[in-house]
Amino acid sequence: MPALTLADLKDAAPKAGFFADREWIWSPEPFELSKAQKKMLNRLGHPLHRFQQASDELYRLSAEGRRPEWIAKLLDAGKPDWMIKHQRSDGQRGVTPRVIRPDLLLTEDGFAASELDAVPGGIGTLAWLSQTYDAAGFEIFGGARGMLDGFASLFEDGADILVSEESGDYRPEMNWLAGELGETFSVHEAEKWRPGTREAYRFFELFDWESIPAIRDVAESGKMTPPLKPHFEEKLWLALFWMPSLRKIWEKQLRGSHLQMLRQLIPYGWPVDPAELPPHAAIPRLEVISWDEVGEFSQKDRRLVLKVSGFSELAWGSRGVTIGHDESSDEWKAAISQAQAEFATQPRVMQEFQETKLVEHPYFDPETGERRIMVGRARLCPYYFVDREGQTSLGGCLATIVPADKKKIHGMKDGVLVPCM
Repeated sequence: MPALTLADLKDAAPKAGFFADREWIWSPEPFELSKAQKKMLNRLGHPLHRFQQASDELYRLSAEGRRPEWIAKLLDAGKPDWMIKHQRSDGQRGVTPRVIRPDLLLTEDGFAASELDAVPGGIGTLAWLSQTYDAAGFEIFGGARGMLDGFASLFEDGADILVSEESGDYRPEMNWLAGELGETFSVHEAEKWRPGTREAYRFFELFDWESIPAIRDVAESGKMTPPLKPHFEEKLWLALFWMPSLRKIWEKQLRGSHLQMLRQLIPYGWPVDPAELPPHAAIPRLEVISWDEVGEFSQKDRRLVLKVSGFSELAWGSRGVTIGHDESSDEWKAAISQAQAEFATQPRVMQEFQETKLVEHPYFDPETGERRIMVGRARLCPYYFVDREGQTSLGGCLATIVPADKKKIHGMKDGVLVPCM
């Protein structure tokens, strides 16, 4: 097997780094996937794209009164009127994000999708990692240029990459990405940018819209991806996918094989809606009549994850995530109460907790440089790019491996970041 030394990696890394004031643990080799996992990743892009298309159509039909109106009302909660009007406009019909990144937890049974990120970080970082490990002789998903070519394929004549102050930690990786793609790509401060003739890539979440003076002009131009459609940034879709009242709609909108794949992938979930149920009803699978009762669950019964759905600074980077069996009874009860109280303006979603499998992977000790083995838990992030004909391609896959005692898996200083092979 090829090998990379710690010196090789550090010498190859750009001096500016990839994340502002953030580091990760280096590894001598990529994360190896099985043939079955490889097959799943290669097949997953199109079903996820179809899910987003079906979600967008369901939202529009709900807004038009041709599907249950509560769907659009729920997804519009807390959004400014102009943004709601924009995403319902005729020009936005069928417009979906062109970079799709699911966050896939590695379980004993396969993958579990904790999120479908419409504004993903890591594009530049994975592009560099793929180049570096490919050059060392490893067979990387997407090869040396999969991420670069995938991103470039989104734009005919290059693009302005807009990074906000809120997302500033990721500016170094986007600077590196633009440098690799050539002079037709450039990085700009989103707060100071003004739209011109070129297309733009939005690297900021829509909850931060008030800090972007030109955002309404951008909306009018229609030359931006991801689109200014906040419903795509809601984790609520992962719960709406399981609602019994919407089952027939999903079955009509999605091909049978795609539906089956998504059912295997998406953990069961619920919107934490405080609306009173009739005496003979119950929340599916939880078998209680109210969320107050969920707040009273014992530690054994609350293997559940509570998340801020979207349109909030708490909706990314695991900031707004509460894992039920890790919290005290009082903390869990308070989190459920807060979720119900804020449902009308800041909806939350509950999902069944997915137990991740333990994996072993080599790494370089940050202090001594010695090669060691981490026993940890892994999250995989494949990046799918959607071309102008609607075809998806897998640009690469990033693995994040954290120590086994961590329940939340995200980029952190004691986590390993490597491409998948």
